[in-house]
Amino acid sequence: MGICERYSGKFSNQLKLVRKPDSNGKPSALNYALKHATGEMIAVLDADSVLEPDALSRLTKHFEDQSIAAVQGRACSINANENMLAKFISYEETVRYETYIRGKAILKLFVPLTGSCYCVRRTILDEVGGWEDQALSEDMEMAAKLTERGHRIKYAPDVRSWQENPTSLTQLFSQRIRWFRGSMEVSLKYGRLLRNPSRTSFDAEMTLTGPFMFLPSILGYILGLLSLVFPLSQSSLLAIMSQGLMFVNTMTLFLIGLALIHLTKPKKVTSLLWLPFVYGYWMVQNLVALCAFAQIVLKRPRKWMKTARSGVATETNYVP
Repeated sequence: MGICERYSGKFSNQLKLVRKPDSNGKPSALNYALKHATGEMIAVLDADSVLEPDALSRLTKHFEDQSIAAVQGRACSINANENMLAKFISYEETVRYETYIRGKAILKLFVPLTGSCYCVRRTILDEVGGWEDQALSEDMEMAAKLTERGHRIKYAPDVRSWQENPTSLTQLFSQRIRWFRGSMEVSLKYGRLLRNPSRTSFDAEMTLTGPFMFLPSILGYILGLLSLVFPLSQSSLLAIMSQGLMFVNTMTLFLIGLALIHLTKPKKVTSLLWLPFVYGYWMVQNLVALCAFAQIVLKRPRKWMKTARSGVATETNYVP
């Protein structure tokens, strides 16, 4: 807070520091800040985001197209070399932004908002009533809300910010359980998108239900363990389900291995040695999804858990 006060005092004609009396999550804070904002474009960043110097100027150029309601930039890892987990998540995020989200944008499908490094027109925010205060995944909820109203979200890979990735399983679990439960709840809430089926609405609902897809994977492991205790006939339904789910898991891990070979520079086949780590990471994701689903079923109170940050920067190509 002291740093913010120093800069707001030094650049009082450009910066305004506002304090929310109580802290009850990011979406509530965004709505509070929105009341004090006067600009035409509202940019959303995380506390640890480090924007590249020309990011905002690049961002505004995308809004010259009046059909654009929101622009999602690319978040890059600032601590990728802190440890093995941070490195793998940096690879995961590269695939997420540069393959998954970029591909969606090219195909004119649903482009999700990812919580930071994005911007929305003020008029659009006023139209939709801002962010949902109780949402655990307010970015996905906003993306679904915009899509439902026919607004367009653009992915802009030239707009970049740098931020920390989790470096421990505790950090990862805290972050992902909020993400997964938030997306699951948004998918249930916005199932109505399918009432007016289109490529974009269908893709939006499939994207939002992503965390649910880990549950069949868990079922495959459970069936596999049960088959060791209670041998199943190869022609039984449970045996077929178990084999099918194991095949899907194996193919998923194989594709991840190919992606790692492609992403690693220089490209090395030895990158396949990451696979045991990937397998463990996959199991953690399964566990997180199961816990998130259980919280929904048991109607546990929503809690906004902040991801702890260490302040470590290992990359040399970012500009502080």
